[in-house]
Amino acid sequence: MSPRSAAPGVEAEVVALRPDYMLPPPLVLDSVAAGSAAEAIRALRTDLVAQHFQAGRRALTICGPSAGVGCSFVASNLALALSQIGMRTLLVDANLRSPSLHSVFGATGRSIGLADCLAAEEGEFGSCVQGELQPNLSLIYAGGIPENPQELLAGRRFQDLVRFCLREFEATVLDTPPANICADARRVSSVTGYSLIVARRDLTYVDDVKTLATQLAADHARVVGCVLNNI
Repeated sequence: MSPRSAAPGVEAEVVALRPDYMLPPPLVLDSVAAGSAAEAIRALRTDLVAQHFQAGRRALTICGPSAGVGCSFVASNLALALSQIGMRTLLVDANLRSPSLHSVFGATGRSIGLADCLAAEEGEFGSCVQGELQPNLSLIYAGGIPENPQELLAGRRFQDLVRFCLREFEATVLDTPPANICADARRVSSVTGYSLIVARRDLTYVDDVKTLATQLAADHARVVGCVLNNI
C-alpha cells in the first residue's frame, strides 16, 4: 500500500514512509529497544517531527478504518518515542468504546480519565492528566466506557480540553476507535485538525483508507500520512 493512496480530490500532506516503516507486534518502545520495530517507530518520529511538529502543529489523531489495525500500538509507541527526544508529550486514550492504554502502561485500579473530565460541567483539566509516567510523557486514560461517548466528544468541553493540551504540551497524540464502527475518530480529528491513518497488511483495503481519508478531509482534518502495520 502506498502512503500516498489518497482519494481523488483529497489534499493530504503525506509523510513519506519507506516500505520498511512497518510495525510488528511488540507493544511498547523502551529507551534501549533495538530491531526493526523500534527503528520503524523512530523513523516515523523523525518524519513527523520534521514535517508536522516543527511546523507548530501540536496535536495528532491516530485513526484506523477498522478494528485490529494497531492504532493503540502506533499511538503509544509514537508518544513514547517523542518523549524520548525531550518533547513534552501527552498521550490521550480517546477510544471511549474499547480503551486499552491503561493496560499498555500497566495502570492498576480505575483512574480518573477523559470520560470523567468531559462529563463534568466544570473543573480543571489537569486533574485527569497522569503526569510524568515516564520522563516527558503524561497520559489521559479513557476513564472507563461511558454510555454516551459520541455526545461527550461532540461537546464544547472536549474542544476546551484539546486547547488545554495544545497549551500545556509540545505534542499531543490521541488514540481513537475504528472509524467503521462509529464517528468518534472523525470527531476527534476535526477538533485536532490532523490525522495519521494506520492500516494493516493483509487486513486493510486500500478503498477503506481512501474512504476514511475522504471523510476526514470533509471534516476539515488534514491527513498527514499513512502507516502500514505489519502485524
